[in-house]
Amino acid sequence: ATIYRNLVELAEAGLLSRMELGDHVWRFEMRRDTEDHEGDHTHFLCVDCGGVSCVTGLALKTAVSLVGKRTAVGEVTEVLLKGHCKRCQ
Repeated sequence: ATIYRNLVELAEAGLLSRMELGDHVWRFEMRRDTEDHEGDHTHFLCVDCGGVSCVTGLALKTAVSLVGKRTAVGEVTEVLLKGHCKRCQ
């Protein structure tokens, strides 16, 4: 319980990102603002093994740029891709 509280506090301080990918499990990720790992980015969740990967690529830049902005459907808070990873195909 203490570790979880510390993770939540680090997320509230902006040092970690906290995400829930539709399976009711909170995941925490260090926020690194490097060229290959931007602060707000898309994640890929394998529906078979549950593995989570960071996704970078030009095709997703438009979708990721909507995070935190109001659109015709409302405010976009995250972009998540689900599918089968290379190991599970």
